[in-house]
Amino acid sequence: MHFQEWLQSLHSSGGVRGPVREDFWSLLPSLPSSSSFSLSSLSRSPSSLLGIGALASLTAYWLVTRRRPMQPPCDLNAQSIGEPNWRRSALLKDDALLEFYYDDTRTAYDMFQRGLRVAGNGPCLGFRKPGEPYQWISYTEVAEQAQVLGSGLLGKGCQPNPQQFVGIFAQNRPEWIISELACYTFSMAVVPLYDTLGEEAMVHILNLAEISLVICDKEEKAESLLGNKEKGATPTLSCLVLFNDCSDAIVERGKNCGVEILELTQLMPPKPQDLAVVCFTSGTTGTICFYRSLCESSCSLPPLPCMVGFYQGDISLLMDDIKTLKPTFFPVVPRLLNRIYDKVSSVTSPLRRAVLHYAVRRKQAELSSGVVRNNSLWDRLVFNRIQANLGGNLRFILTASAPISPTVLSFLRATLGCLIFEGYGQTECTAGCTFSMPGDWSAGHVGAPLPCAMVKLVDIPDMNYYAKNGEGEICIRGHSVFRGYLKDEEKTAEALDSDGWLHSGDVGQWLLNGTLRIIDRKKHIFKLSQGEYIAPERIENVYMRCVPVLQVFVHGDSLKSHLIGIVVPDPEVFIDWVKERGIIGSYKELCQHPDVKKAVLDDMTAVGKEAGLKSFEQLKDLHLHPEMFTVSNGLLTPTLKSRRVDIRRVFQEQITNMYSTTVI
Repeated sequence: MHFQEWLQSLHSSGGVRGPVREDFWSLLPSLPSSSSFSLSSLSRSPSSLLGIGALASLTAYWLVTRRRPMQPPCDLNAQSIGEPNWRRSALLKDDALLEFYYDDTRTAYDMFQRGLRVAGNGPCLGFRKPGEPYQWISYTEVAEQAQVLGSGLLGKGCQPNPQQFVGIFAQNRPEWIISELACYTFSMAVVPLYDTLGEEAMVHILNLAEISLVICDKEEKAESLLGNKEKGATPTLSCLVLFNDCSDAIVERGKNCGVEILELTQLMPPKPQDLAVVCFTSGTTGTICFYRSLCESSCSLPPLPCMVGFYQGDISLLMDDIKTLKPTFFPVVPRLLNRIYDKVSSVTSPLRRAVLHYAVRRKQAELSSGVVRNNSLWDRLVFNRIQANLGGNLRFILTASAPISPTVLSFLRATLGCLIFEGYGQTECTAGCTFSMPGDWSAGHVGAPLPCAMVKLVDIPDMNYYAKNGEGEICIRGHSVFRGYLKDEEKTAEALDSDGWLHSGDVGQWLLNGTLRIIDRKKHIFKLSQGEYIAPERIENVYMRCVPVLQVFVHGDSLKSHLIGIVVPDPEVFIDWVKERGIIGSYKELCQHPDVKKAVLDDMTAVGKEAGLKSFEQLKDLHLHPEMFTVSNGLLTPTLKSRRVDIRRVFQEQITNMYSTTVI
């Protein structure tokens, strides 16, 4: 059974829902002991006869309707196969990598068209204002609007050419997707732009891609682009299109510097024009990466029609949206799963904690036998509220972008009662290159290679990793690997070797069952004064398992012999966690309390020791910071990676103080 067939069966059968299989023995009337069991005793004991009848009925029902383990699509003890220096998915019949899931779905444009054929007039994009219900735009309406907008873009000088880049400078909303589809419809490529890139990076991107037209959501963003145009910094910019209404003042300002300012409705006449469609064949998902086709990266997942809802307002409304939409598929970053884990596992009542842990162990026992469900006795008694907070309809979750603790993953697989897969990859291989196998509910690895990619490990002598030992830098080759960095041959040569292998910078280890484990990071490595190499991201991933820790930044100096760190406590559990240790105060007050700092450092040291960190890899001091690292404050990238240089700059004073006062 191939992975794609399994996913289709999951989609059609309803996923993890199935017949109830309860532990009913404790619910039956007590039976006489074996030493006194006889027909005469039964005749004198009607309750025993009733018990035997109930037992027989329930046994027959259980045998007929019991939940059977999920059948994996391949041998879980051999999930990847290949030569000593490379491996491919065991789901493939031969060494020919899967290029497309459907022959008629080869581009991003084709993917939407397939969704349109399947869903027709069904809901596609949704939006709402705080406190109001969702309003939905159908697939048919989205297709018509994209066609019309694409025609309007052509009328403003854009060419139906993959080398024609259109910038989109806006927050997520239906118009963003419609603008993107408009570009794909006429073979134009999209360049997303973000506030957090900063002015210098924005100018660099506009000039590098020679962008003439940018679509914006707000007038303020258009004004920032006009400012650069007026300085002569972006000579190719000639047209700005706004989602919202624009003032006469900005139209006049644009005219004065040679930039036409339009509203989106001006490019979308009421009747669509009859134009030939040229399919999207090339594009970019970032600022400098070139891809052959976005479709090839999703060849392991069937392109199914879906509903996408955009929330507006405070981020706290997101959980309300999840409850409202009742999603069946939930792509998520590990940080959110860690917060769910911390919230659920930080039960203060000893009795409730004991019941929770027992229920988790019972569900994990089912998982080990391949049974995944959300309708057991424990789901109804213990986990129902947890599942309801995520809509109560989840079939599977995909976690990626950063490693997730095996403890957290196993715990949530039990409590959420749905399939949770872990994937690994990076932007340069169009997201994923490995994926955990259906039916394999073990943790501590990122699965086997996807059918569209080959993976190999290469030696890193400086770090004592050798491919002959099943360890080394992870390299990826396949249809989903990018072409290179736009107009930057030097960086492209660093990332792609002459044989087409993408060097990831991550360090992996092959496990005996053919899955891959991420064990280290080649980049961002530095030496301490005693000559020991440090991979800070690996250490940070270990410390993220600590209950009070939300974010952590590990810092070292080549002139120092020890590590220090900046830690952001999790505001949802931190106060209660500290209260259990006899200290009371506000979130900010606790971050400044020396005893709290010591307690957090001790907890992190214990978790690090359990994870196998060496003494020189453990923090010797830390600073508790009451504000999260975010994209908006410049400490995270748009993909939620730490901006290490910026964090170091912001906390330079605290770093200097820690090194001057820490006694080893």
